[in-house]
This record gives sequence, structure tokens and C-alpha cells, in this order.
Amino acid sequence: MSNQHVESHVADLAPSSPKRLSTLDRWLPLWIGLAMAAGLLLGRFVPALSALLSDLEVAGISVPIGIGLLVMMYPVLAKVRYDRIAAVTGDRRLLISSLVLNWLIGPAVMFALAWSFLPDLPEYRTGLIIVGLARCIAMVVIWNDLACGDREATAVLVAMNSVFQVLAFSVLGWFYLTVLPGWLSLDSQGLEISAWQIALNVLVFLGLPLAAGFASRWIGEKRRGRVWYEESFLPAIGPWALYGLLFTITLLFALQGEAITSNPLDVVRIAVPLVIYFGLMWFAGLLLGKTIGLGYARSTTLAFTAAGNNFELAIAVAIGTFGAASGQALAGVVGPLIEVPVLVGLVYVSLWAARAWFRTDPYATESRKP
Repeated sequence: MSNQHVESHVADLAPSSPKRLSTLDRWLPLWIGLAMAAGLLLGRFVPALSALLSDLEVAGISVPIGIGLLVMMYPVLAKVRYDRIAAVTGDRRLLISSLVLNWLIGPAVMFALAWSFLPDLPEYRTGLIIVGLARCIAMVVIWNDLACGDREATAVLVAMNSVFQVLAFSVLGWFYLTVLPGWLSLDSQGLEISAWQIALNVLVFLGLPLAAGFASRWIGEKRRGRVWYEESFLPAIGPWALYGLLFTITLLFALQGEAITSNPLDVVRIAVPLVIYFGLMWFAGLLLGKTIGLGYARSTTLAFTAAGNNFELAIAVAIGTFGAASGQALAGVVGPLIEVPVLVGLVYVSLWAARAWFRTDPYATESRKP
């Protein structure tokens, strides 16, 4: 993200002159599209790169992709005002709504869509269901920040999703891939995944950048003060979130570029239920937030945490359980192929909704407060 965008989100600036998206941020869809295209081309024409990325794994986690995610998430989590977290944890409407959307409605919606659109393709169907079970703990911080959502609320909700991910992922996988299909007399594919693998994924992709972000703010404010931290330090590290995002997207699409470009019709069939899913979950979150009076900032945070998915975990689980060349793994990789452009588009819809539905300026300081 650009310096201007970071500065526009620094709290306690005078709201009388609200900022707008910088030139760099307005062209974000283009940069993401170029990163996706570059990744697909690299995966297609430099197959050794895909093999190298697969080899550079530790405990099922791709080291280069992990580095990209850490670089992406750290600047955003460094912006969080951790002294405001208590105000978010006391908002029961937000917490309960997030739990219901993420762990009851989300997996059920993806299960229904997967069976509706892919009844004859069990591998892709299973891959989509796994994507629906992996709730977002990473890229949602980027989409939320671009849409001027509540950073503190995002930190709390992704932490809550992380805890539930460790506790519930395996159980829900067993239920949606074995038990429920049996009840409905449907074909089924089982899923075996250890709680340790999920916990390790959460620790790497959330725990490390969250700890680094907290430490940066605590040390920076203690030694140099809040003004220096927010007006000098944050603008300096802000662009790295975008660099990390683009680097991660390039590597993800390089990992299965050949598979995606070799099976365009399969990708389209997988894409249709994904587009419907992301749209449904996002609008459900935003409308629910508005209905229960959360305000724009927390409503948009609720929407993006409900719509986003932890594709890193979904891909790792699919590859670890069914193999890197499996249809399940391909469905997992198609997840971010569709999620990234759709949620970037929803960032702009969210900014429009701030004015049209919530009657507020999303860039004004006051609109970011609960």
C-alpha cells in the first residue's frame, strides 16, 4: 500500500480533509492481475519453479509463500491500536455474528454450492468444501484495511477464527465430507487432518505477524511516541504490505500454473460456485452488520471476514491429504484465483456502500471508530 493510503488511515488526523485512494491503490486490481498472470506464465513455462516451490516446504508449509504472507500481514497488524482491543471484545453482537457466519453458515453454503455445481466431479467438490472450512486469517487484513474497516475488530475476529480453526476444522471436515453426505445418501470422501498441522498453520500465518505488529507498536510508542510511530514509522513500512501481497499471489499461481492453464474448463466450473459464495457471504455480513447497528467500519470487517478463506490452509490440507496433482489441490489453488479479484472488487463496493447505505465517509477518522 502507498504512503498516502497509510497516512489516510492514521487515526487522530483531522477529519475535515479526508484522503482518497492514492494512484497506486486505485490501480491495485491491475497490479494483482499482473501478478496472477506472471505466476500463471511462470508455472506454465518454467515448470522447475513449481517443483522448487513444492520442495521448499517445512512441515507442509511453503517457505517462500510463508515469507510473502508474513511481509504482507506485518505492516497492517503493526497499524492496529492494541489498546482498543478491549472495546471490540465487549461487542457481543459482532463476535456472535462472526461466529455464526464463519462456522455455521459459511461451510454449509459452500457444501450446498459444491454439490449443486459439481455433482459429477467429486475431487473438485471436495476441494471446494475444504476451502469453505478454512476461514480467513490472512488476506482479510488487507481487504479490510483497503475498505477502511475496523482494524482492531479484524485483529480480534481473525484471532477468534484461528482458535476455532484449530478446534473445529477436523470435526467439520469429518461432518461435511463423511457424515452429512451419508445422511443425504450422497457420495463422500473422507478427510484426515491433524490438529497440529492446523495449529502450525495458524501460528505461522497469524501468530508471528501479530506478535511482531504488537511488539513494533509497543516498542515504537514507548521509545519515540505515538505521533512518530503513526506519522513516520507506519508510512515507511506500509508499502511492504502490497509488495508481500503481490509476491505471494505470484508464487501461489506459479505453484499450479500448468494445471490451471491446462484445464480452463475445469477452472470455470470450479470458479462459478466460488464467485457466488464470496458474493453471498460478503453481502450477508454487510447487511447483518447494518441490521444490528454495527456501523460501517465493523460491518465491513464482518463482511470481509465472512467472505474470505484461508487458502493457505486449504491448499496445504488438500495437498497433504490427496496429493499435489489431485483435483482437490487444483480446487484449492483456484480458490485464490477467484477470491483475490472478487474481494478486490468488493473493496470498491464497500467504499460505495459506506456513502450509499451508511451515509458516512469511509476515509473520515470518525467513520473508523466503533
